[in-house]
Amino acid sequence: MGVVVSAQTGISTAANTKSSDQITGTYQFVPYECELIVYARGSATGMNLLLFVNGQALMNDVAVPFYGATGGLSKNDHEVASFIIPAGSRIEFYLRNTTGGALTTDYSVDIEATE
Repeated sequence: MGVVVSAQTGISTAANTKSSDQITGTYQFVPYECELIVYARGSATGMNLLLFVNGQALMNDVAVPFYGATGGLSKNDHEVASFIIPAGSRIEFYLRNTTGGALTTDYSVDIEATE
């Protein structure tokens, strides 16, 4: 069973901006080796994801591949990527809107122990 590190529904990102780091609190530093899984669904094309682990980019401006009305994120259908990361790793996750208008995104960043 996994742990949700961060999740939002319908988070709005203004035109041509990058969000603040979405990972804060308890699991910004993971306590054990785990699989990190990113789920996302955007309201339109033009929303990109940035994921850093220990300062290294694992997802650098990767387009959200799933679109539709936000509020309908499904973990069965909207998995974007997964990575195995070591214990003690620091996670950073950002949203970047590349369009001229505000976009909304549903996302969830989860971890699941590999041991």
